[in-house]
Amino acid sequence: MSLLRKTLQSSLSSLKQVRHVLAAPKKLSLDEFDGPCIKTDIPGPKSKELLRELNALSATHEVQFFCNYEESKGNYLVDVDGNIFLDIYMQISSLPLGYNHPALLKMLNDPANMSTLVNRPALGNLPPADFPQRVQNSLMAVAPKGLTNVKTMACGSCSNENAFKAIFMWYMTKQRGGAPPSPEELESCMYNKSPGAPDLTLMSFTGAFHGRTIGCLATTHSKAIHKVDIPSLDWPMAPFPQLKYPLEEHEAENRAEERRCLDQVHALFREYNSAGRPVCGVVVEPIQAEGGDNHASPAFFRELRAITREYGAAFLVDEVQTGVGVTGSWWAHDLWQLDDPPDIVTFAKKMLGGGYFHTEEFRANSGYRIFNTWLGEPSKVAMCEAVVKTVQEENLLENVRQAGSVLLDGLKDLQMKYPTQLENARGLGTFLAIDCMGGETHRNKIVADLKMKGIQSGGCGERSIRCRPALIFQPHHAEMVVNAMDEVLAENA
Repeated sequence: MSLLRKTLQSSLSSLKQVRHVLAAPKKLSLDEFDGPCIKTDIPGPKSKELLRELNALSATHEVQFFCNYEESKGNYLVDVDGNIFLDIYMQISSLPLGYNHPALLKMLNDPANMSTLVNRPALGNLPPADFPQRVQNSLMAVAPKGLTNVKTMACGSCSNENAFKAIFMWYMTKQRGGAPPSPEELESCMYNKSPGAPDLTLMSFTGAFHGRTIGCLATTHSKAIHKVDIPSLDWPMAPFPQLKYPLEEHEAENRAEERRCLDQVHALFREYNSAGRPVCGVVVEPIQAEGGDNHASPAFFRELRAITREYGAAFLVDEVQTGVGVTGSWWAHDLWQLDDPPDIVTFAKKMLGGGYFHTEEFRANSGYRIFNTWLGEPSKVAMCEAVVKTVQEENLLENVRQAGSVLLDGLKDLQMKYPTQLENARGLGTFLAIDCMGGETHRNKIVADLKMKGIQSGGCGERSIRCRPALIFQPHHAEMVVNAMDEVLAENA
C-alpha cells in the first residue's frame, strides 16, 4: 500500500471518529439486534423452497427472499433462514418506525381498534364515528402549510391518479365559470369524445416516477420496463436538472442547467396551450427517487411554482417517497421556503396509507367524482396517528438529521477513498444516494455484496445505490453501513 493511501486512510479514520463523537445523539431505546448476522447464501435454502412454491402460483421475478416478520425488530429484518439484515431500504421506503415498533403494536392490540380491522368500511359512504377525529390527529396534524383539505387513498399510484383527476376537474370548472357540466359534455364523455372528454394535459419531467396506473404512467419516465407495451397519453415532458457534484464546485454550471430546464417548461406551456391542448398542471417530485435520486435547488422549485401561477396551472408536489421526515423535515418541499404553497401534495409510503392534501378550490363539487369503495382504510389512519405521535415525542426528525449527517459524511469519505468506484454522494436527512462508476452492473454487484455483509439496500436510476432507512435509524447504524460498504469496495478494488 502506498504511503499516500495509508495517510489518506488514517485521516479518514480520524475524521470518522471525530464525526461520530460530534454527531451522535443519545441512542433511542430500541429492542433490536446488536448488528447484522448472515448464516446462509442469499436467498437461503428455506427461501428457495418457498420461492419454488410461490412460483407455481404467481410470477416471482422480483422476490429477493422470504421474511420472518415476527422476529424482525427495529432497524433489522430477519429472513426465514435466520439471516439478520440491517435494513436501510425498509420495504421500498415505506416503514417509518422500522419493524414491530411498540407504538404500532399497541395500537393494533387495542380492542377499541379491532372493529376498523374486521369491518373495513366504505369510507366515502359509511365512515366510523371516530374517523373525523382520527384524520385530525394524524393527517391534518402534519398537513402541509396552506392545505386545509385531505382525501384518503390506499397507495401512491391511486393518490396521484386521483390528484390528476382533481386538477382536470378544477380546470374545467374554471372554464365553465363554476357551472355544472352541460348535457353535451355529459353525453359525449360516455363515448370518450370532446367536449366531455377534453384534450387536456399535465406536465411532468424526465426521470420522474409517479406510479404505474394508466394516467400515472403518462407522467412516469424513469424505467422503460414500467411503460413498454402500455398505451399512453401525449402529455408534455420537461427536462429535469442534472446537477453536477460537489454542488459548491459547480454553482454556475448548475444554475445554467436549471435555467435551461425552466426555459423548456415555459416553452412547453406555450406549445401545448397554443395547440389547444392546455397544460392544466405540473407534477414534480422534490427528489426524483426511482429516477436516480435527482435533486434541484429550492430556487428551481420556487420559480417552477411561479410559472404555474403565470399560466393558470396547478402545482402538484408528489411527496409519496420524500414525505414523513426522511429529509429532516416532515415534507421535503418545506425546505424550498415557498411563499405560495403547492395546490396539491400527494403522500403514501411512510404515512402507511395514501391520499392527497389540497386547497379548498380543489375540493370536488359533487359526489362520486373522487371516489372508490374504501378510500384507504381507517386502520391505516390510526397507525399514522401513532407514527405522528411517536415522531413528535421522540424528536425523530432531529434523529434523522443527525444520522443522515453521519451517513452522508461516510459516503463522501468512501468516494474519496475509492474514486474509481463511487461518486456524487448526495441527499437530505437520511434520503441519500451515491453513484457507482461502473454503471448498473457494478451497482447491482455492490448491492448484492452488501446483502452478504448483512446490509439490505436498493438501487435506483441506472447506477445509484439509495439509502431509505426508518426514522429510528441512528448514527451507530450509519457507521455499520459505511464500514460494510468499505469492506465491499475494498474487495472489488
